[in-house]
Amino acid sequence: MNKANFSNMETADLCRELALLLHAGIGTGDGLYLLAEEEKDPVTKEMLTQMAKIVDFGNPLAKAFEEAGRFPAHMIGLLQVGEAVGRTEEALNALSRYYENRERMERHITGALTYPVMLLLLMSVVIVVLLTKVLPVFNDVYASLGGQLTGIAGMLLGLGNGLNKILPLLCVVLALVLILLGGFVFSKKIRAKMLDFYNSRWGDKGVSRKMNNARFAQALSMGISSGMPPEEGVDMAASLLRDIPKAAERCEKCSELLRNGESLSEALNKTGLMESVACRLLTLGMRGGSGDTVMEELARRMQEEAEHALEHAASKIEPALVLITTLLVGAILLAVMLPLMNIMTTIG
Repeated sequence: MNKANFSNMETADLCRELALLLHAGIGTGDGLYLLAEEEKDPVTKEMLTQMAKIVDFGNPLAKAFEEAGRFPAHMIGLLQVGEAVGRTEEALNALSRYYENRERMERHITGALTYPVMLLLLMSVVIVVLLTKVLPVFNDVYASLGGQLTGIAGMLLGLGNGLNKILPLLCVVLALVLILLGGFVFSKKIRAKMLDFYNSRWGDKGVSRKMNNARFAQALSMGISSGMPPEEGVDMAASLLRDIPKAAERCEKCSELLRNGESLSEALNKTGLMESVACRLLTLGMRGGSGDTVMEELARRMQEEAEHALEHAASKIEPALVLITTLLVGAILLAVMLPLMNIMTTIG
């Protein structure tokens, strides 16, 4: 471990170890001291010791994690929810599973993106060379045979001539794109910043919306299981999504509906925080006195569905990029070769 933020697996391991210590009846402060004693890295050892002291001074565990400055906001937020409802151990176990799954997902996405991104960049270079170097040669051949490139081939030749004039600038742009894509694929820090930028503007659509709803449901499940009123549970769960404006707006609308007398399932359905089928199950569960159990199961299902949606979206990237680049190169070659075949047929 180093001075940078903890990785997903390091975060998952720490949460799992703390949960095991709490399950054994050891207090959070003592648990952190024990982990510090076993830690070999001096920087992390000092951090865990300082966290233990913060807890010993009467602060919540979430505050200790926040003061350490090496853990994600989502982790701190969910831990705050767990401590507020007296389910710290459950929150730590949930966080451990979440970051283990996230590590697996990131490896899958990185593997799915690396090859197609490199292929796309290589194909881009091939296309530029075809347009700027190869097409002019074919044009000279056509001219020597008494013809010239027309139609699509002529348009591509004009495009190639234009690209040839700005070739140095184009090389710089391609290099920047390569650096940006490489940073996204291989650097967790750059990827996190790019994802934060995306979330602040478009982070509540498609797969991201499913992920947001799953995070909300997980926190709400903890609140309901602890006997917290629905209004308070929604407000507490909403704190996990405050960094995503659109999602936070939906949570605020849900709270408003609850204050106006709507039932929890109706409010969740109207704001899109939960699908209709899940809301019906929640209604039946609450009527039967097992709302906490049903909500916990729904949160688990929503998390699995969100992860499956993310995997499905990532699996489409590679074939889509391969198909696009193949069609582009094929179209350019056909545009060049067909006129040449017509000229050769005429000569023959």
